[in-house]
Amino acid sequence: MIDKVLVSWSGGKDSAVALYELMKNDEFEVAGLLTTVNEDYDRISLHGVRRTLLEQQVSSLDFPLEKVLISKNISEEAYEAKMREVLVHHQTKGVTAVVFGDIFLESVRDRRVEKLSQIGMKAIFPLWGRDTSDLAREFIALGFKAISVCIDTQVLDNRFVGREYNREFLSELPAEVDPCGENGEFHTLVYDGPIFSRPIKHELGEVVLRENRFLFCDLLPA
Repeated sequence: MIDKVLVSWSGGKDSAVALYELMKNDEFEVAGLLTTVNEDYDRISLHGVRRTLLEQQVSSLDFPLEKVLISKNISEEAYEAKMREVLVHHQTKGVTAVVFGDIFLESVRDRRVEKLSQIGMKAIFPLWGRDTSDLAREFIALGFKAISVCIDTQVLDNRFVGREYNREFLSELPAEVDPCGENGEFHTLVYDGPIFSRPIKHELGEVVLRENRFLFCDLLPA
């Protein structure tokens, strides 16, 4: 039986590799990509990437996009209710599961499984348990291209933001930082790779510190 799934899409490398793995597997049908967008800033939540770049990504991938619009001050209860509404809608169209790019954070995985089980859906984790050093190198070897759009300045210095995610980037990471940024050390935007029909053209914009901790590099559509 083929599972019809939505892919939780942040625009970053882990969701891109998760999608890549699904596209090789004939047991799954990708019904679309699911992204949370902050409507106050018109950007992908957490990653801070402009909606226009998200839409260029999705156009290059040629999958439908389901944008879940949230306000910057939304409560957890309101967020959960909105997400539930969207998922139930897709469930009526035959979607049985949501795919995530999580790798090893068990608390995150358990929460996703619990929330989806409440509406009779499954959570699928194609990358779960992979060695993150191997996964990072595989991402680059496959021809994916990404740029760091946000860093946590408590663990990385400013030179890591707005940079290509490549072997040089990995070689300079402090030993305590996960190569895939799984603990939130950094976030990326994937702009090219084997699943894209064309690259996402962009230019580096302003670098801004928010919450006195997170450094964002704005990417501008080129």
